[in-house]
Amino acid sequence: MVSGRIRRAWKLGLATLLAVVAVIAGNTATEPVFTAAVTLDTAPAVPGVPLRLAYGASPDMFGDLYLPTTGAAPYPVVVLIHGGGWSQNRTLDHVGPLAASLAQAGVAVWNIEYRRVNGVGGWPITLTDVDDAVRSLATVVNLRSGNRLDLQRVHLAGHSAGGQLAAWVAGRQTTGTERALNPIRIRSATLMAGVLDLEFAVNNGRDGYVRKLLGGRPDDVPDRYRMASPIAHLPVGVRISALHGDRDTVVAPAQSRRYVAAAQRAGETADLQILDGIGHGEFADANSPAWAAARKTILEHVATLR
Repeated sequence: MVSGRIRRAWKLGLATLLAVVAVIAGNTATEPVFTAAVTLDTAPAVPGVPLRLAYGASPDMFGDLYLPTTGAAPYPVVVLIHGGGWSQNRTLDHVGPLAASLAQAGVAVWNIEYRRVNGVGGWPITLTDVDDAVRSLATVVNLRSGNRLDLQRVHLAGHSAGGQLAAWVAGRQTTGTERALNPIRIRSATLMAGVLDLEFAVNNGRDGYVRKLLGGRPDDVPDRYRMASPIAHLPVGVRISALHGDRDTVVAPAQSRRYVAAAQRAGETADLQILDGIGHGEFADANSPAWAAARKTILEHVATLR
């Protein structure tokens, strides 16, 4: 369990980083655009039709809001975070069918994009973008939904790199002063083949994606690894479910096993599902048994955590 002193130092360090990022952004005349043009909607949200909304000034700071066609408002919300090695070669469209399948079950979905490695993201922008995207539920997203979101029933779900981002945001927004002041209440995090111990990923799996995200190896930038690794910031105070395929050769199942064990030692309610015959990418396939298991888990959390 992280001591109160270490947790306070982490939050102070992150606040300093956020301030630096803001200054840099304010002094940058032109930000290069590495993605296709994004058309943002100005009409109100309509059930069954995704609405593209900006949550920040960068071209990659946007998301798609899905309102359900069934049930009554206010709707619980699932924040869906795509993977892809934190890299520019994956976008939120990769998990659009997953968002639609959740919306069909009566929940609102905020499927988010963020600045990524090989574009204008990386440390710490990729992480802080996701933090901003979740916080925007209480402002622009709820406003454009017609105030139909239940901000006290927010659930996070992420695949691969998105699992790291989901777990990191859960730790960022649910503890201490953050929780007391936050108008959003995060109830659960469902982590699909997540990268949850970044130092372990580099030292044991030779993961090049992590090194690109953080700008070096653990010996080079140890503070970044401590700040970015979800396993270093337990407990987070939300229901945790980790799912992993036993045939995953991209992210080792040990990532989920180690994280859930650490969460349980820290007093969290956490469970682990190791899925037989499942690899890594299947979680992003809306027709796969892997997604069926993850969807079931997410919807169970939505139904029971009120």
